Amino acid sequence: MIIDINKMKVNEIKDIVINTEQSIHDYDVQMIKDFICSLKNDTRKSVQKLAIKLDGSLKRYFKEIERVKNMYDFDKSYGEYKYIAGVDEVGRGPLAGPIVAAAVILKLDYVSYKELILYINDSKKLSVQKRQLLAEIIKNKAISFSIARIDNDIIDKKGISWCNNQVFIDAVHGLKVKPDFVLSDGYEIKNFDVNNKAVIKGDLKSASIACASIIAKVYRDAIMQKYAEKYPNYDFVNNVGYGTTNHINAIKMYGKCDIHRESFIKNIIKKS
Repeated sequence: MIIDINKMKVNEIKDIVINTEQSIHDYDVQMIKDFICSLKNDTRKSVQKLAIKLDGSLKRYFKEIERVKNMYDFDKSYGEYKYIAGVDEVGRGPLAGPIVAAAVILKLDYVSYKELILYINDSKKLSVQKRQLLAEIIKNKAISFSIARIDNDIIDKKGISWCNNQVFIDAVHGLKVKPDFVLSDGYEIKNFDVNNKAVIKGDLKSASIACASIIAKVYRDAIMQKYAEKYPNYDFVNNVGYGTTNHINAIKMYGKCDIHRESFIKNIIKKS
């Protein structure tokens, strides 16, 4: 990033700063620091303000690196395992649609911070666009990933607790690489053939679980968007099956559809 800003207009410099902020992970840190220094030394106040702006972005970037490093280190803290999988589910509570789980094995022994998957988090804390972008990055960088689903008819027959446990098992067993250890979000997996540890709020602490959370959420949301086209009366495009006021009122007005969990909505139907 060797840029002579002396003859550049402020708007041109601003565009470079914005582009640098948006692609900060792709640049050499020292080059960014040198660029910030040249901005600070410029006589124009507006350019000096851009230096402050970019410097703030760089500090936030380093803070994010440390946050994600801690998540990777959390997973590694459980022992000298070759392959650690994180597993998480989405869709335990909705009135309609499947429960979905994802399992992810990451390369935890990174050499450079450039290998880290930054901005991973509890999927609910991320925007739709950020989740979708991260889901693709995770799939490309993961050693292995797997997604499993259990539909509403099985949820009604077996109960949500059984399905929650089983979809965890199915997701892990779907991995092409067998893990030596599994971290599961919130629940210890029962009747399971791999060493397992439950982590409360795991999608905030564990890199592997956070990645699983994101993949599962993006996958299930895509399913519900398709169902929204097939069953337009229930506002699935917005509620993805959860019991919002619009959704509950629609059930009262139109009754259930094929993807509703009858065991979840029986009291709603009785009152309608």
